[in-house]
Order: sequence, then C-alpha cells, then structure tokens
Amino acid sequence: MMDLKKISCGVLCAWVLMMAGRVAGAQQTKVCSATDADKPAVAETLRTMYGAAMKNDLAGFDALIAPGFYMYDNGHRYEGDEIMTKVMPGYTQKGFKFVWSVQEPVVEVDCNTAWITYVNKGSITRPDGTKADTSWLESAVLEKRNGRWLLRFFHSTRVAQ
Repeated sequence: MMDLKKISCGVLCAWVLMMAGRVAGAQQTKVCSATDADKPAVAETLRTMYGAAMKNDLAGFDALIAPGFYMYDNGHRYEGDEIMTKVMPGYTQKGFKFVWSVQEPVVEVDCNTAWITYVNKGSITRPDGTKADTSWLESAVLEKRNGRWLLRFFHSTRVAQ
C-alpha cells in the first residue's frame, strides 16, 4: 500500500512548484508601455506642473500627482499637494511671483517608470518688485498610469548664488 502522507506531500510540493512558476511567469510578462518616445512627455509633465503652480491651479497640480506623491523642497518634506495648499498661497498673498522652467532635461524610462533631472532656471519677484534670477537643480520620479505620466517624487535644491 502507498503511504497517504507521501502522496499528499508529493501533490502539495508539485502544486507549490507549479504556483511558483505561474508567479514567476506573471512577473516576466509585466506589460511595459514606456519607450524612449515617452521622454518628451515626461519633461512636459514637469512643465505642466510649473504652469499649474504659477497660476495657483490646485486641480491642475492634483491631476499630475500619483497617489503617495511626496516632495523635498527648501529643506522640507511635503506630502501630496501640501506645497500648493499650505505654502504657495502664503507667498502669493504676500505678492511674491515665481517663474520656473525645465531646462536641459535628462530623462530615462524603464517599463512604466521614468526619472528626470534638469536645471530649473527661473526667478522670484518680491512684493516690492525686485526680481532675482534663480536656478534650482531638480529631479523627479514619475509613473505611467493609463497612458499619462504622474509624479511620484520630486526634489529641488537651490543653486548657490
């Protein structure tokens, strides 16, 4: 007679190996939709973000960020659209005007993830009208969702004068 414990173990082991193979196969067949042709769209997402920020367009900003988005700016961490709801309105109310631009972008894409580094050349105009040209070194990580690039992470460091 055959030992039921040996048969059960054999069936269980075969099932575990089969399921492990299916998981590995599923991981190998991950659908990647990004190509080098996406690189301009990644840079344009950042330009669109700045356009929304310069107009205090919270809905426009929110349309560009993925769930879980956070950023490091001016030595602080901001979650979601916190920079647009807690920081920028104060500057706008005081009369500050910011101009930002994406210059010299370097974009890399891999599957549905992209990262970009660039120089942000812009200016800050104070309430008294004095304008200071300013540059920042910036980087961001984006993910492609439903054909659109959304920001997952953003970092900005002001270039020393």
